[in-house]
Amino acid sequence: MRFSDAIVIDGLDTSKWGRETVYRELRDGGVTAINATIAIWDDYESTLHMITKYLEWFDEFDDLIRPVKTITDIHKAKAENRTGIIFGWQNASPIGNDLTRLKLFHELGVRVIQLTYNERNLLGNGCYERTDDGLSNFGLAAVKEMNRLGILIDLSHVGDRTTLDAIENSAQPVAITHANARSHINHPRSKTDEAIKLLVERGGVIGANGFPMFFEKGFETGLDEYIDAIDYLVQMVGIDHVGIGTDFCTEQPRSFFDWIFSSQGNIPAKEVAYTPEPYTHLKGFESQAEWANVVERLLARNYSEADTRKVLGENWLKLFGQVWTN
Repeated sequence: MRFSDAIVIDGLDTSKWGRETVYRELRDGGVTAINATIAIWDDYESTLHMITKYLEWFDEFDDLIRPVKTITDIHKAKAENRTGIIFGWQNASPIGNDLTRLKLFHELGVRVIQLTYNERNLLGNGCYERTDDGLSNFGLAAVKEMNRLGILIDLSHVGDRTTLDAIENSAQPVAITHANARSHINHPRSKTDEAIKLLVERGGVIGANGFPMFFEKGFETGLDEYIDAIDYLVQMVGIDHVGIGTDFCTEQPRSFFDWIFSSQGNIPAKEVAYTPEPYTHLKGFESQAEWANVVERLLARNYSEADTRKVLGENWLKLFGQVWTN
């Protein structure tokens, strides 16, 4: 297959934004669009500030990136040889306790919101919280409003019970943008078979996660182990419901990892897993410039060209189109 013809969508990228090197790597690597994390432990004001900065970056790096609010924008990004930036959150904390802010942020271009990040917030519980409770009343109302607006719900860092509650109560398909199967990779950030299968029954998509520290070999993990994770999900739920969520953290410093693993972004963790500085990704898939290596390995495992295109981006494109046009 011709890689240059494929729609390539990364279900989650949380790199150091505002860097020309990051955007050039995406564009030159043939990445059509990314779910770009612009909020993790952020509040209302800091998220608005990030969006304001991005409006400047869209002008500054106009030859490399463009905003994405619709499926049409993704196709335009492909035709223009630019990478489309989809505003995504890994935490619903920017809305505080005010659901009306969801409409504001939707107008500003936010199209993907993860309900919780690692710990508890007003909507529900995260995957590292000490208790495993489900969605709150506020969380149920938020799910309903995101369905109404056409914001894709992400459950990657969400606790097990909250994950199932969200899938069961969402009127629209939802996503796990960047996680693997716990039955394959036994880690709290991986998802149960029950959750993955229920997600798919309701029309959702899961993006195989390439974050090295979630694999047994850590930063010695190679591309073959990542392809194993993709293939495991495909064998479980079928080719139409699996994508890629690299979880790339290009050019992020060590301080970034101290922050994301802290409690509520403020209380330092007692211990943070080792991360090299400068940060490195999977061996053989070190950067956004190396997606062609993923294609090569999938084809080598007897994935057809059509099925390879689905994993590369077409499954994400279909899901976005279904949810965003609601």
